Amino acid sequence: MPQRRYAIIGAGPSGLAAARALQREGLDFDGYEASAGVGGLWDIDNPRSTMYESAHLISSRTTTEFTEFPMESTADYPSHRELVRYFRAYSTAFGLDERFRFHSRVTAVERTSSGAWRVTADSPDGPSTTAYDGVIIANGTLAEPHIPAFTGQFSGDIVHTSAYKNASQLAGRRVLIVGAGNSGCDIAVDAVHHAASVEMSVRRGYYFVPRYLFGRPADTLNQGGPLPARLKQFIDTRVLRAFTGDPVRFGFPRPDYRIYESHPIVNTLVLHHLGQGDLRIRADVDRFDGARVHFRDGSSGEYDTVLLATGYRLDYPFVDRADLHWTGAAPRLFLHIFPPSFNGLYVMGMVEASGLGWQGRFEQAELVAAYLRAQVDAPERASLFRRRVNVPWPDLTGGYRYLALERMSYYVNKDAYRTTVRAMTQSLKSDRIRAARDGRRRPA
Repeated sequence: MPQRRYAIIGAGPSGLAAARALQREGLDFDGYEASAGVGGLWDIDNPRSTMYESAHLISSRTTTEFTEFPMESTADYPSHRELVRYFRAYSTAFGLDERFRFHSRVTAVERTSSGAWRVTADSPDGPSTTAYDGVIIANGTLAEPHIPAFTGQFSGDIVHTSAYKNASQLAGRRVLIVGAGNSGCDIAVDAVHHAASVEMSVRRGYYFVPRYLFGRPADTLNQGGPLPARLKQFIDTRVLRAFTGDPVRFGFPRPDYRIYESHPIVNTLVLHHLGQGDLRIRADVDRFDGARVHFRDGSSGEYDTVLLATGYRLDYPFVDRADLHWTGAAPRLFLHIFPPSFNGLYVMGMVEASGLGWQGRFEQAELVAAYLRAQVDAPERASLFRRRVNVPWPDLTGGYRYLALERMSYYVNKDAYRTTVRAMTQSLKSDRIRAARDGRRRPA
């Protein structure tokens, strides 16, 4: 029987995790990457990157890195340039570079009559098409800007944060930032040192988490067993109030949800600048009128630049949405990985959770690799795994009631998710695990 071969689309963290996991299982694959090297969006020189010069990790190094390959950096929150070096070192250490076709942009993934998948890619040598037994889609979730519609016309510049690289772009300008997610707050902190004025239009309240608590990176605390959701929310809300105060006093609306039911803002510098008068909070935008922006509370202001920190939407343009069982804002995938039809497509990285890190993505990849190996070595076990889509799917919320927003459609609780993924990987590997244990116990 000929060896099966798979395609991996993307050489960012999720694509590298997939490549490493398949490599460890002895599975054959080709990788495709549109840019010149590994790193994905973290490579600011990648034309598809949405990175900006001041960007750093918002989760700490030790909770984010791949377990088998610790970072050499001593920074708790490394910069994007350190992270690109890390991904390059990771890829080189395991010989993954040679498995990727760089400068190869995938334009189509199509099902053949035999059930295989044709991958078509454009490269400097021209287009090429190759057939594979399966395709792992790992091209990222933060590349296609979400641009909301506004009433009226704005006479200045409207720029999405995906096009922002450094604060010199805002020098001397009256800036309105729409949205206050992590990128919006980072850019606001940049902008106050260069822009003539900076204001932020927000629709809802936020929880602000300091990068350090009690002298340690905040996400390295409470690394034992997870607390029940309501207890953790009760404790952490009071800890944050003690460290950061109440953001409402700076002009933010009061959150209409509990902490961790939406992604918190890991940036308290924005609160310092609000306290110093460098920033001002505005209500949600109502309409544009030339250089003037009207807000829903009846106020207005004049601006030169409107910067949209309005997030991103999922985009897998090279594959038919029906093949990914797309419903609403996102594909409906078992464990956010497998189409329920198990048609040979697998999605890596379409999952968000506070603290999931790249190791959480690697565990996704281990599950995919274990399933692909079981298809060959233990088809009955792979069949049993597929039948799990016919029973109620695992609860991945960890007891949290996430906001019903498009950007939250693939949000999970890291502990619930990782526990479930690990258990399912073990179930696919259990025969081999048992055999390995028996082998170790066999007398010499």
